[in-house]
This record gives sequence, structure tokens and C-alpha cells, in this order.
Amino acid sequence: MATDSIDLTDGSFAKLLDGYKSTVVERANPKLIKKKMTNPKLTPSAFMREMSLDTKQKLAATREMHLPPIVELLDMTNSTLQKYSSLDIDQPLFQPFPSEITFQNYKPCEIYEVPLSLRNHDQVPRMVKVIEEDSPYFRIVYPSDVSFKVAPGMAITFKVIFTPEENKDYIHELVCITEREKFLVPVKAIGARGVLDFPDQINFSVCPVKYNTQKTLLVRNVGNREAKFILQTKTPFHVVPIHGKLDAGESMQVTVEFIPQTTGNHSEDLMIHLDTGEDIFVNLYGAAEDVNVRLDKSSVMIEKTYITLANQRVVSICNRSNIIVHFQWKAFATPEEEQQQKLRFFSDLVSEEEEVTDYFLQECAEDPALHESISILSRTFLNRRRMVQDDKMLLSDDTLFMEPVEGDVWPNSTTEISIICRPQQAKVFQWTVYCDVTGRETRLPLRIKAEGMGPKLLLNFDQIDMGFIIINSKHMYEMLMMNKGDICAAYSLMPAFTPIGSCFNINPSSGSLLPGDYQVLDVTFKSNILGEFQEDLMFSVEGCPQPITVTFKGRVIGPTFNFNVPSLNFGEISYGFPSTISCRLINTSIVAMTFNLWVAGDGSAEVTPASDNYSLDGRRVLSWTNIGYGVKPKEFTIRPNYGTIKAQEEMEIQVTLCSNTVKKYESALVVDIEQVGQEVLAIPVSARTSSLVLQCLWDRRGPQPMAIHPPT
Repeated sequence: MATDSIDLTDGSFAKLLDGYKSTVVERANPKLIKKKMTNPKLTPSAFMREMSLDTKQKLAATREMHLPPIVELLDMTNSTLQKYSSLDIDQPLFQPFPSEITFQNYKPCEIYEVPLSLRNHDQVPRMVKVIEEDSPYFRIVYPSDVSFKVAPGMAITFKVIFTPEENKDYIHELVCITEREKFLVPVKAIGARGVLDFPDQINFSVCPVKYNTQKTLLVRNVGNREAKFILQTKTPFHVVPIHGKLDAGESMQVTVEFIPQTTGNHSEDLMIHLDTGEDIFVNLYGAAEDVNVRLDKSSVMIEKTYITLANQRVVSICNRSNIIVHFQWKAFATPEEEQQQKLRFFSDLVSEEEEVTDYFLQECAEDPALHESISILSRTFLNRRRMVQDDKMLLSDDTLFMEPVEGDVWPNSTTEISIICRPQQAKVFQWTVYCDVTGRETRLPLRIKAEGMGPKLLLNFDQIDMGFIIINSKHMYEMLMMNKGDICAAYSLMPAFTPIGSCFNINPSSGSLLPGDYQVLDVTFKSNILGEFQEDLMFSVEGCPQPITVTFKGRVIGPTFNFNVPSLNFGEISYGFPSTISCRLINTSIVAMTFNLWVAGDGSAEVTPASDNYSLDGRRVLSWTNIGYGVKPKEFTIRPNYGTIKAQEEMEIQVTLCSNTVKKYESALVVDIEQVGQEVLAIPVSARTSSLVLQCLWDRRGPQPMAIHPPT
């Protein structure tokens, strides 16, 4: 059997150890021995180089030491009189070199040996020994002076013999025992390895932002066994495939993609995790920049458009780069805003699912057979969440449409986008939409303004002055409604909630007019409310935010009437004798009039005869002897005092005065009109009563005149 060993007799190992010690270990201060640091990232070339070394070359390439792990502290009083040490308790008395013994690139059934040197870093002589665990593959060859103490700063060397049975990994540990502690020296044998010939760095140079730049590598397994690996990286880099398997000598393609979302430099690592435990890192670098992609205009004004109709403008996406750019029209300015909107959708779905589930569980309590359907409910909401997650958040609006909303623009070419406005309401619309395009970090904004127009209905009058209108009279007017627009217009009269508004009646109160058509509206007005008015009648038009208004104004007055005489003059009348005057009340209005007549200042007590007294001409004389004290008798009698006179007609009125007081009468005949008011009209009434009245009394002898004085 061949033996691969390191010759220690020529002093080469001692020179190697001294040279390393001068660079890593300070002889004057052993505390400066470096602890084991985190291994630097292993590149593919470094890993390939490491795997190409044999055991002797691996040892010669070792350039650092670290403190071995202490597994147990011992009582120094049991082994030495030197109880105190200048070294800290976390530093062993001896420093091993190499700190980790490695065998690699070996062949089965051959013998390999590596020296292990233990140097005393204390200031007094110390003893050390090495114990090997039972292993058929590893053993230790002790030096001849192993029982002696090692002087300060001196080293003792052991041989570690390794005899493998096959080319695979082996792990072993050596236990080193000093007077103060036990520490371990790991021993490992690295067997066959799969080695992938990735480059140390992949440089994408300068690429357009948001553009997928790819590099395809032909990766070969240059090792001596099968390689199973997993590839991992971070955005903006991506790798395909993410895992693979290659036999020794085989090759495969690996694609690395660079899709930066922001301009500037980007650097990440591609980690290659091998199934044997090694992690190899490939540096990925790329720079992103904006390319010449723009919109030909930043704002668009769309002409006024009737509702239910559509209008169109065109905007162009100009690509002056050498790549195919992909565009999408969005409603949000940044991806962060889109993500926030998705989170709101998710929150609403969760709330809805909880509400529906609670209601469903209540139904299940009443009908246990429904429990089988709960999985359908869960699947429904799961599918809705997936739809939200996969939603591209493209522009979606009921009024504004971009066609196409998504597409590609070829290098050095232009694509036209149709902006279609189909308003559903008559108002001014303003949008800011964003074009998310490859090659531009920020989305390109486009401001759009449009105005929707409703049906164009017009009335031939804006205002109608109705003048003086007699109460309860019926007046009719005609208006003309015309459709001056290009779409059909449906209108309806809005209800009026004012007293005067309810007096109007319009026929027809609703309807629909085709473009260019017209409609005659009959307006009827009848009011029982006196006074001046101004009323707005409004028509709502479907699709128009503002109604059509026509204003009616006027004044409602009472009926017109008069007497055929300017006054009622009874002249000189006799005391106690009735006197009658006739007049005519004339209704000059066009409506019937209900009146009530009374004389101002007249009494209220009705006079009844008290005795059979007769005048000289045979008439009965009224007596007031039955009037109560303090009550004024009624002297005027009006026939009729109440009634209704038809329009344009007249009625005879008789006013009788029977005086019971000697005085001069200056009063008025007052007219009250029903539904109009009190004391609407009054004409003067005048009379004078004589102080002496001759009354003839009739008896069987005939009339006997006698003077009668009125009572005082």
C-alpha cells in the first residue's frame, strides 16, 4: 500500500509553523491568538481550488489558527505544582496547529498522515497528551518524548494516521488533555465532491429598468461524484432552475435573470447549496437605467360628450430604445399604492368571510346536514383571495377606457392608444392615469379631462308673469318643451311642496322626447290663497344634474264687485217707523262670490212686538219695551244679508232702518267676502230721526190722534 505522508525530519513543517506564527500569533502576548472567525464567502473558483488540493497541499495552504473548543476544566492541583497560569481561562495552555486536521483527495486503502503540533503558550513548562477515540480509520503516533513536559514556547508533534476504506467523508475528534483543561481538535476527511464550474461573478452591466435581461450559463460538474444543488438569490435577480442534479462530467444550462425595478447599481449573491453541505457564492451585479420611452402628450382634453354616447382621442407611446417594451395602464402611481389597495381588498374579504361563516354556522346548528357545505364556502373565499392576489390592477373605469390597456411596443416604433370616454353622468370628469412601461422606473402620468352632457331640453319660457288672478279662477297656459340635443330625453315634473306649487297642474307631467322633437305642456292654475307669489316649477331630466326651471309669478286677488249706488241715504225718518232702501250688489268678476252684509255699529238684539199698536195708515208699530237693560236693539235689517252671486251677475239688496233712537245716523254697509276677507267693501249709510212722532190709535170710535214722546 502506498503511503502519503509528510516528512518532518527536514524541518519544513517547523519552518511553516514559525512563518505562520510570526503573522498570526504574537510570541510576547499569547492572548492575541485569533479565535475562529466566520468563514468568508466561498466562490466557485476557490471551492474548485480547495477541492483540487491533496492532503499535503491542504496543510501547506493553511494560513490561520483559532482557539480550540474547551470541553472540560481540570483541577491543576492534581497534576502540577504550577497552579497559576498567565493565560486566561478561556485560552488553552497549548495551541494546536493545524486547528483542524483535514484529509482530502485520498484513495481507498492507502495510508495518509498529518502532523499535529501542540505549542506551549504558557510561561512555565506544561504537560500535554492526546487521546484518540476508537476508530478503525484514525490513529495517533506519539513522539518518543511524550512523557516529558514541554518548555514554554516549544511544541510537541504527533502524527495522525488515516486509512480510508472508500472515498467518502469521515469525521473524527482528538481529545487533548493539559494540566488545566481538555480541548478538542476536529479531524475530517473530505471524500468525493461534486464541483460545479460556475463563474465567480456574473456582470449584467447596464440594463433597462424593469426589463428582463438574461444570461444563460453552461454549468458542468467537474468533480468526481454526483452533485445535487439548490440555487438561491434575491431580487432583482432570479435563477432558473432553482435546483438540479448533475452526474460527474455532465452539464446543464442555468439562466440568471436581472429584472431591476429601480435605477442604480444592484448587487446580490447567488448561493449554490450543495448536498454535501458546502455553500458557494457567485456575485451578481447589474446597473439599471431609464431608456427613451415616453408619451407624445402629457394631457388630453376630450370634447363634450352626450351621456350614453362615446368620444375618442389618441395618445402615442414612443419607444426610441432598442428593446421591446411592455406597457400597462394603471390607476395608481406606484406599486406600493396598488399593494395597499390589495390589502384593503383582503381585509374586506376577511370581514365578509367571517360574517358569512358565522351566519352559516348558525344555520348548521339548526340543520346539521349543512356541515358538508362548509368546505365549499371556504373554497369560494380562497378562490376570491387568489383572484385578488393575481390581479394585475389594470385600469378599470366605467367611464374611461384605454384600448389596448396592455401590450408591447417594438424597438424604435410607436403605438397608438385610443382613449374612449363614455360618460354616464352629465358632469366634468378628471383622471390621472399612469402608463407602467418597461424601461422607465416611474410610471408615465397622463391627465385626462372630459365633460359629459345630458339631454338638451329647453322651454320656450323661462318666466311667465300671470298678472292679477282672481281667487278660485282657473287659468290655463301653454308651454313648449323642445329637445335640442342629439339623444333621447326623458323628463318628469318634480313635485312641489309649497302651497302655491300645489295649485299648478301640468299635463303631461312626464314624457320622452326624441332628438329634434317637441312637446306642448298645458299648465293649469287655480288658487284659493290670496297674495303675491313667485313659484319655480322644475322638471328633472334623466341624465342631467340640474333640472329645467320655469318661474311663474303673479298676484291672487279677491273677486271684483260694486254697488249700483255710491251710498244709502235714508234722509229724515220717523222714530219707530221702518224705512227701506233698495240697491244692487253687482259681481263683476268671473267667479261666483259669496257675501255677508252687515251695518257697522248696529245692535244685536232682535226687536219683537210687545203690543198691538198701529199707525195712522193701519201698520203695526214696533215696541221696544221687551228689550233688556243695556242691550242695544238691532235697527237695520238687510234682505238678503248672506248669499252667493254668480259670475257677472247682480242681486237686489233691501236695507230697512227702524230707528229706536233720536239721532243722526252716520254708518256704513259692510261687505264680507267668503275666502277673501272681512270688510272688503263698505258704502256709507246716513239717516236722521225726528224728535216728535204722531201716532194714531184706532178704536171703535175710529182713529184718535195723540202725541207720543219717545221714552228717555
